[in-house]
Amino acid sequence: MPLVKGGKITDDIIVPIADGAELPPNGSVLVSAARFLENPEALFARSGKVGVIWPNNRDVDDVVPYLDRLGAVALVFPTFRDGRAYSQARLLRERFLYRGELRATGQVLRDQFVFMLRAGFDAFDVKKQADAEAFAQTVKRYSVFYQPTGDGRLTALHRRMQLRHSESAGL
Repeated sequence: MPLVKGGKITDDIIVPIADGAELPPNGSVLVSAARFLENPEALFARSGKVGVIWPNNRDVDDVVPYLDRLGAVALVFPTFRDGRAYSQARLLRERFLYRGELRATGQVLRDQFVFMLRAGFDAFDVKKQADAEAFAQTVKRYSVFYQPTGDGRLTALHRRMQLRHSESAGL
């Protein structure tokens, strides 16, 4: 599957490892939440980044103690109608200040891409090359938003306030 990250189609350097499969001795891996929580310290002891696939029906509080050491958190959209991963993304970015890769996986659809960006996702596992190309273009399409969200951008209001402040200060 293509990966869109930073507005570009890129190779995925994080290798997904199935439950029960042997872990490679080094390199970046992406494991299930169940496998990760069995023995996180053994995973962190390896050479390479560790990422976790976090299901949308599991509380993110369980992953919070490990956020500073995780290279990626992949949140799952099992169907396009199930938006619980949006809430998880906002919690991770805004409440828990997670700054690592936040990946959308599963039913990642192009008409929801802007909302995923705004929720704080910065990497997208998509099923089709055409969707990956559309996603890469969407990143460039919008530069100003009215609503504050998990992606860290200033809102239109905050931009105006900064401009007024700098004008009144004579800057």
